[in-house]
Amino acid sequence: MTGRAFDRPAFALAEDLDRALGDPEAPSGPFSYAEIVEHEENGALPPGAVDTIRAWGFADHLVPETFGGKLRNLEQLFLLTRSLSRRNVTVAVMFGSAVLGVNPVWLWGTDEQRRRVAEGFLSGDLACFAVSEPDHGSDLGTNETTAARDGDDYVVTGEKWPVGNATRGRFVTVYAKVEGAGSSLLLIDKEQQEEVTWDNHPFVRTVGLRGHDLSGLTFRGTRVPSSALIGRPGAGLPEVLQVLQITRTAIGALSVGTMDSVLRIGLRHSRDRILYGAPIYEIPVIRRHLLGGFLDLLIAECTALPVARALTVAPSRLSLWSSVVKYLVPTLGEEVVQEMARVLGARSYLREGVAHGAFQKLQRDHAIASIFEGTTHVNLHGIAAQLRAVARVAETPARKGEEVLGALFDWSEEAPRWEPSGRALRLTNAAEDEITRGWGPAVEEARRIAGSELPAAEAAALVKVLDAFGERRRAFYARVDSDAFDAVSTEGQDLAAEHCVHHAAASCLYTWLHSFGAERAAEGGTGWLVLVLQRLLQRIDPAAELDETFLPWLEERILASLDGPEHFSLRTVKEAVGA
Repeated sequence: MTGRAFDRPAFALAEDLDRALGDPEAPSGPFSYAEIVEHEENGALPPGAVDTIRAWGFADHLVPETFGGKLRNLEQLFLLTRSLSRRNVTVAVMFGSAVLGVNPVWLWGTDEQRRRVAEGFLSGDLACFAVSEPDHGSDLGTNETTAARDGDDYVVTGEKWPVGNATRGRFVTVYAKVEGAGSSLLLIDKEQQEEVTWDNHPFVRTVGLRGHDLSGLTFRGTRVPSSALIGRPGAGLPEVLQVLQITRTAIGALSVGTMDSVLRIGLRHSRDRILYGAPIYEIPVIRRHLLGGFLDLLIAECTALPVARALTVAPSRLSLWSSVVKYLVPTLGEEVVQEMARVLGARSYLREGVAHGAFQKLQRDHAIASIFEGTTHVNLHGIAAQLRAVARVAETPARKGEEVLGALFDWSEEAPRWEPSGRALRLTNAAEDEITRGWGPAVEEARRIAGSELPAAEAAALVKVLDAFGERRRAFYARVDSDAFDAVSTEGQDLAAEHCVHHAAASCLYTWLHSFGAERAAEGGTGWLVLVLQRLLQRIDPAAELDETFLPWLEERILASLDGPEHFSLRTVKEAVGA
């Protein structure tokens, strides 16, 4: 680690956005809970919300630097999306849907396509990704939308639904079966169409994300030039699968931002609500819900942020790692939301009162995180399909593994700049998984540190939890390597879910090794790692328990930062340790 892990431009930019959005507990403002809930009741965004985001320059950070924007890398976008999701997930999803719609252009588009889309985005236009069809959902192999050749043009016919930004979006990336080539991606610019030959569907009435444009399109012989083709003819299916690797990773930011907000709401309520003569925080089960939720947030951050960095460090690994993030982080988010609902009790069900009734909106909005860009089951299947190849080399360190892990987990350095290229992404990892394969050397280093740098209590607790994980891990990957399971089976899903736990445990360990070098021996500098590893162990060993020794320091830090502007995150922990 060469510097302060959080003292760099990507984090500073997210802090600036936080300041621009203001205090969500303020009585008014487009990003105050009061106005968000009031207008959501009518299926609308607060007046001025989108204008505030655009005035800050959010759209500039959706266009890569190489195409004239300010988007440096996926880590930067992840941090910005986390900040936005702390306030209003609906607005974050609106811009996220736009990113999904244009990423194929950044990756495979022509210079002219990239120029036109970049200019449109920088002027405030939106985009959509028209892939899903009413009768087929995630079955991308079944595609009824067609693009027939007619001279130098394609004539597009078919229905796409549901699609985020389908009505408001100017640019439409449509997945269609091109005559003579097969499924391909086409870019339709509504402003360049001479006549309107498509119908917009009404907005879908949804449980959450009220005010978001989730609608659809029916193309009635929509004519586009042959230059509308994105990438190679017939490459639509692999292009869709590859572009989803980016947005699946970014969805983790929706969950981490939501976890931050519901934890704050739960903690404030537990501090202010008096029952039986004392704040309800003093009730042991309430305290357990709150502290466990904070540990889950740290786990989610340790798991997701390095994979966001991987787009410009090790992009060929995203086929596996993005699915790990897409399964585990929203799952953790759902569990934290449920835990905070238990803290709030009956008030979690109210559309008024605590935090102006924002909790029930956050709960409904976050439910989409595990559904879009591939459901939980779809992502677990993608992991299971690659799991045996990973298991065979799980105990063998990867060549240049330490170099890759350093670039992923040393958060003192900015992630490299993104130079979009579809050639960098792969459909499978081919067992290239430094996060899984680096566990052994990382444990050896942790043991060395425990024996030479750490106080006795921290050293003993760390070694104990690493031993417990190591034993289960060896048995798990040996079983995967020898078991002839089917990736689509329930066994395959369960094995994939456990792999995600081991992936997350390794990610937490690497974060401590690479970003907590100066703080490890101080109070709390290793205790947080022991606690998150114990929390993860509880997912596969119900008998595992959190070490109460390390909890008081952590809860002091949480409560001390409750009313501050900074995120609940490892930054809270690191800065407290270093203070």
